Amino acid sequence: QVQLVESGGGTVQAGGSLTLSCVASGSIARINAMGWYREAPGKQREMVAVIPSGGNANYDDSVKGRSTISLDNAKNTVTLQIDRVEPEDTAVYYCNADILGQAYGLGRRWYWGRGPHVTVSS
Repeated sequence: QVQLVESGGGTVQAGGSLTLSCVASGSIARINAMGWYREAPGKQREMVAVIPSGGNANYDDSVKGRSTISLDNAKNTVTLQIDRVEPEDTAVYYCNADILGQAYGLGRRWYWGRGPHVTVSS
């Protein structure tokens, strides 16, 4: 199996910075992409940023220009930094990974983390 463990989150002052990290572990043959999604109260889950292995990152318009996502393939870790956070950034943030499993039968699938809460206080 594959596990995603997230760190970061909590309460951040508006105008400050937020950093989230996620480590994938387990039966991993190849990480195709990793990223972050978020779910705000009363809204559907939306993509924040995704980065394919060896490719260019893709950002949602709401964070473009003030966010950076990076993928460390050696450590199976994706990190998202959002600067100049706004109350609208308050949400549950979910790590996502597109992984080809190493163990027989796992195949390629998406995995999700538990989702740290982020609250931006004004």
